[in-house]
This record gives sequence, structure tokens and C-alpha cells, in this order.
Amino acid sequence: MSEKLAPEKRHSFFHGSQKVFEWDQTLEEVNVYITLPPNVPTKLFYCKIQSKHVEVGIKGNPPYLNHDLSCPVKTDSSFWTLEDDTMHITLQKREKGYTWSSPIVGEGQLDPYSTDLEQKRLMLQRFQEEASNCSFFQLS
Repeated sequence: MSEKLAPEKRHSFFHGSQKVFEWDQTLEEVNVYITLPPNVPTKLFYCKIQSKHVEVGIKGNPPYLNHDLSCPVKTDSSFWTLEDDTMHITLQKREKGYTWSSPIVGEGQLDPYSTDLEQKRLMLQRFQEEASNCSFFQLS
């Protein structure tokens, strides 16, 4: 049921004309997608996730991202993977259901209208999740 309430599209964060990353969120997690530069061996990429900070880069170079997170995450269940030409970072929200307006502090904030839509979508997702977990008993 919650698949129907998955994000309809990813939000993009640009610095100037360059796309830095895309992201979306569910009740429990924020997903960040970074397009990897070509011709760099995958073993050179790294991602360090702390409860309130994320660092992404290529070993031996300055970090590509080195920012505080908008909200704290559960580090033991947050992780990153490399999929084709994309680094996918899954940040497990410490506060389930809380709407993030951006993954990183002060960068790429959603406008108030988009934030409102995200809040409504997550509220509906939470309602449907909780309703599907309820058991109804019939009296005989």
C-alpha cells in the first residue's frame, strides 16, 4: 500500500548550473542520489555517515559533499551503495514521519508549497501504514 505513496519525483539540488544531488524521502528514510563522475574506479568512492553529518568524496581528493544534515539519523541503519553510475545514500530518520525540507543544512531547501505537499504525502503514508496494522475483530 505504501508503494503508492512513494515520492512521485526526486527533488534536485543545484549549485549554479551543476546538479549536486537528487533526493526523496519516506516516513522512515531520506534517500540521496549522486551521479558519479565517469572513469573513476568505484573502490575510490567513499561516504561517511554520522548522526548529524555526511561526507562524500573520492579518496585522495577534497570531499564532494561535507555538510551537516538537516536532522539527526540512525547511523547503525544508514548506509550507502553504488548502483551503476549513482551513489545511493540511505539515511534512516531518527524521528520517523518528520518531514525534511532538505537533506543538508542551508542547501536546496524546498519551497513552502513543496514542503507542505511532502508533509501531506507523509501524513497520508503514515495513516495508511497505521490503518493496515490495525486488527478489527468481529463480535459473534
